[in-house]
Formats: sequence, structure tokens, C-alpha cells
Amino acid sequence: MKKIFSNESIVTVNHLCNLLRAEGIPAVVKNQGLLGVLGEVPFIECWPQLWVINRADEKRAQALIEEAMREPDGSDRAWTCAKCGEQIDGHFAMCWNCGAEAPE
Repeated sequence: MKKIFSNESIVTVNHLCNLLRAEGIPAVVKNQGLLGVLGEVPFIECWPQLWVINRADEKRAQALIEEAMREPDGSDRAWTCAKCGEQIDGHFAMCWNCGAEAPE
């Protein structure tokens, strides 16, 4: 086994674990219950950790994690509806106010 990622957010670590498993990489999350000893143990040591079971999967898992943690490329930028002028979040394909489609 090899530790490949640690973060203060249990949600982030579990999300990445699920992502690796979906790609066929066996992985586990450790330290899920250590936040209760925070203060007695260095805080970074209490953070949830993501471990891959097989060391052979380490490089592929790291690449998947890096891609998942990368900032969005801007394709989800907000847009203004041409029909009604409403400001719409970029991940929506239609205006929630009037139903017009997002511009190309």
C-alpha cells in the first residue's frame, strides 16, 4: 500500500477514492476518525489519507488526482441570456427564467 494524497476535507478524500475505484484502482481512506484527537497529535497527521492498495497503480492514480484537482478550464463560465437578460451559471444549458438555450 502507498499513501498518495491527504487533505483536511474528508469529502475531497472520499470523492477521490471513489474516482480511483471507478477507474479500477483499489484504494482506501485512512484516518477518517482521527479528527477527535486533534490537538494531541499534529493536525496534518489527523487529516484523512488516500492510499492505493497496489503500488503499481501509484502513477496512474496520481495523474487522475491531479486532473480531478485541476481548476476548471473556464468552460463553465456564467452567461447572460440573450432573450431575457438573466445571468445564468455556466453549468446550465438553458435559462432557468425563460427556457432559452445557452449560446454556443
